[in-house]
Amino acid sequence: MLQIRDLTHDAWGRRFLDRASVSIPPGAKVGLVGRNGVGKSTLFGLIRDQARAGDGEISLPRGARLAAVDQEHPATPVSLIDTILAADEERASLLARLETAPPEEIGDIYGRLAEIGADRAPSRAAEILSGLGFAPSDLQRPMAEFSGGWRMRVALAAALFAEPDILLLDEPTNYLDLEGAMWLEARLRKYPHTALIISHDRDILNRSVDHILHMHDARLDLYPGGYDDFERQREERARVEDAMRQKVEAQRAHLQSFVDRFRAKASKAVQAQSRLKMIARLPPVSAAAREHTSPFLLPSPEKPLAPPLLRLEQAAVGYEPGKPVLKGLNLRLDLDDRIGLLGVNGAGKSTFARLVAGDLAAEGGEVWRDRRLKVGWFHQHQIEALDPTETPLDILRRRLPEASEASRRSRLAQWGLGVDKVETTAANLSGGERARLLLNLVAMEAPHLLILDEPTNHLDIDSRRALLDALNDYEGAVILITHDRSLMELVADRLWLAEDGSVRPFDGDVEAYARRVVERARQAAREADSRPAAQEPSPAPPPPEPAPRSRPPTGNARRKVEAAEAAMERATARLAEIDAALADPATFSGDPRRAAELGRGRTEAQASLDAAEQAWLEAVEAFEALKA
Repeated sequence: MLQIRDLTHDAWGRRFLDRASVSIPPGAKVGLVGRNGVGKSTLFGLIRDQARAGDGEISLPRGARLAAVDQEHPATPVSLIDTILAADEERASLLARLETAPPEEIGDIYGRLAEIGADRAPSRAAEILSGLGFAPSDLQRPMAEFSGGWRMRVALAAALFAEPDILLLDEPTNYLDLEGAMWLEARLRKYPHTALIISHDRDILNRSVDHILHMHDARLDLYPGGYDDFERQREERARVEDAMRQKVEAQRAHLQSFVDRFRAKASKAVQAQSRLKMIARLPPVSAAAREHTSPFLLPSPEKPLAPPLLRLEQAAVGYEPGKPVLKGLNLRLDLDDRIGLLGVNGAGKSTFARLVAGDLAAEGGEVWRDRRLKVGWFHQHQIEALDPTETPLDILRRRLPEASEASRRSRLAQWGLGVDKVETTAANLSGGERARLLLNLVAMEAPHLLILDEPTNHLDIDSRRALLDALNDYEGAVILITHDRSLMELVADRLWLAEDGSVRPFDGDVEAYARRVVERARQAAREADSRPAAQEPSPAPPPPEPAPRSRPPTGNARRKVEAAEAAMERATARLAEIDAALADPATFSGDPRRAAELGRGRTEAQASLDAAEQAWLEAVEAFEALKA
């Protein structure tokens, strides 16, 4: 059990935790939530012993393995599949020991490898990598060939493969696409140990966790259930606290009125003094804090355009002449369309968005667009492209040179950037504040079409809900690319899929697509299971005149004989143990179910012994053949 007791932590001139306590049940999947900047990542640093708390303690189970994913995997020459397999340190250590272990230990090593499922490790690694978007052809590529974003996925894959006792994930979906987020959601549900996940993804928090840990007001409160359950419980707690506060205030006012009326009268002085003491003993009940989230302003187009806004007929687009990324595009977009664009990373979603936005010209086919069409295009790289020395006010001065300074400040305040933020440089704004600024900027001119590419990466849950409300009020067309499944389900009424070098309508909903993603990962695991047998090279023929050796090259065959002997010994011992129990009359005079279980166990033990004997015979024959 992970326990936090009376934890206090101060940093950067503010208090993040004030005598906070919580106990995380073993095996729990816990979503850590709270507003941006409340200190969630700081808490992870304290759990990992990367920072020192001022007071209190954090205790982990004895010998517990702790792992976190907070940086990309190094760019090494090691292949992708070997990098993931090496993350299981026990398996890697056992395999290394086999090369030098004395004969009497080999059987135990093979037994332990069987216990931890070492033979399934390659297929398990392949399933994880496939779920996170890697292709089968990537498995043998060296790590140095992958970009930083893909190496972040490798770090996540390695942590999931190693299955530590306590897994810490900080916004794991921020560098995943929708397909990767869907797969991770299903994977976390089945994770066999304790996991703490910082996330603003409502679907992860509803479908993959069984507790919510709320960090607020320097406290930690644990709620059972998913995020929807947490919201209901928090609202109920707020109602109870409000009712208690009103009751206490009414009682305080009643007592105070008596004191005010009779304090000056000598005959009532004792009673007044008594009521003053009662007022002092009343419990302090503060009003429940109501966190405010500024809305997004997405003005609708003033003059609707006649349909269609855009029509593609056999269109093709790419970056090099004669090498289209997408082709055969036959699509139509109208003013009331809400399109969710699906597809794995690299399938061409961003290329399609650039074509629709007019940032990339078509190479072939026909592209018809209304000449009056105004497009607002938000893409995830705009946040990184902001000049770090510019302030929101500088950016708005450039966009609205004719506006007054007061109107610019008023507009920024409406966007949620108050007086303390308007002259803060972009480098010192949070990711959520920069995203809020850019989202409102791209929609400022009331476009007919909004293209939103991962708009929620830096937004907390309340800000995501505000964006959803704004999109539902917006009366133009929307093309949405996002890993936020909840936003996709609640905004998009049609789905298009980027796949196999084209974009086509997808016949199904987001749930059907999620099942498709998980099944694809399972299929990759099944292929990995069968691949070694299909690709195992045939043994090379022996040289015609082998060089003299002091002993024949029979090391592997000898180890197999020894391992088979050890397996026979274990099976024989188990069989003898069961026979001794069955020979005891007390076994049958006691619980009859125990005797039945022993009978079944003996059948299984005998089958194991038979199989071990057969394996031993085959190993001995192979060993003798090699010696001959």
